[in-house]
Amino acid sequence: MTHTATAAPNKPPPAGGSTGPRGTKPAPAKPDRAQCERLMWQCRGSLTQGATEDLGTELIRVGEWISRQGIQADMYGYGEFIQSFERNIAERLGFEAACFMPTGTVAQLCALRVYADAGTNRIIGVHPSSHHVLHEDDSYSVLHGLRAATLAPWSRPLLARDVKNAQERPAVVSVELPVRWLGGQLQTWEQLEELKRTCRELGVKFHMDGARLWECQPFYGRSYADICRGFDSVYVSLYKTVGAMGGAVLVGGQGFINEARIWRHRHGGNLFQMLPYVASAAMRLEEALARIPGDVQRAKALSEGLASDSRLTVLPRPVQTNMFHVFFRGEPAALERQRDRIAREQGIWVADEFSNTRVPGVVEVELQTGKGFESLDPKEAVRAFLSLLEPA
Repeated sequence: MTHTATAAPNKPPPAGGSTGPRGTKPAPAKPDRAQCERLMWQCRGSLTQGATEDLGTELIRVGEWISRQGIQADMYGYGEFIQSFERNIAERLGFEAACFMPTGTVAQLCALRVYADAGTNRIIGVHPSSHHVLHEDDSYSVLHGLRAATLAPWSRPLLARDVKNAQERPAVVSVELPVRWLGGQLQTWEQLEELKRTCRELGVKFHMDGARLWECQPFYGRSYADICRGFDSVYVSLYKTVGAMGGAVLVGGQGFINEARIWRHRHGGNLFQMLPYVASAAMRLEEALARIPGDVQRAKALSEGLASDSRLTVLPRPVQTNMFHVFFRGEPAALERQRDRIAREQGIWVADEFSNTRVPGVVEVELQTGKGFESLDPKEAVRAFLSLLEPA
């Protein structure tokens, strides 16, 4: 599941059977995260890319896979299996070296710190929706004394002209491919190549937040190594899309990775044993990557079906990865109740969270086709989603 918050406990009504304002009944209690996960797991299909099985089942599968492979445990990441996996990712992305990281946050903080220490300033150039500034509790600033400079408007991906026109030249530019909060939008290949070239000419280090890099390949129609060529470093997630229990990998030059390992230790990220996380990724990586082109095609079919309803707005259009956002009128709490009803009656999980937007009365939802969508017919999925708009 991708829920990030749970509802506050509901207070019991006063004795005598309380009612709401003007005698109305109080709203039904909002399901907590555990209830949502149980309901989602019971569904036969999903329009989101949440967990498909409980952690206990996953741990059993990982343990059995490790036993079958005859893998020996690592110690602080040192062991043939871990290092072989790191080499695999480095070679796949076209880099000299790689380092497993416990989280993407740690991976990117290590990268930014290395570049800042080697540069002439401590400025990082970012998009306003960057994970660094929205989802990491200002760790780049609090822990490392870095300063974020917003280079582009929210409404589009960061481009070469944004770097050229920056009031202060940053030590490093960090871009997310694709941009999650723009529904998975990407620069065109020409725009991306110009951005790489501009950073190189200006002497600015170029880092990729590749949390969802895996999904970009069908759009560009090039190898991962070709996409990454021109970046100084890349971080990839092992649980997003791949579906592992957790973890990330940071890739770059050998000297850069040597320094990143030191900063991993300083961040408290040098786990005594990394094997369970890496095995969880390694045992499914090839299958997960092979599934992506089909996921993207299914996302296109789903998005076009939804866009044909005038009550819905799809972003981006056409869809560029297996992710997109949908905007429509509604109220989050009421939509969550409708979502749960659809899950119980139709066995389809149509959304995770409904977020209010700056437009009053309009909500936004993120959809992402994955393994849970494979058993669904796109037309059936569209009908299930449109059930959200039916009267309660």
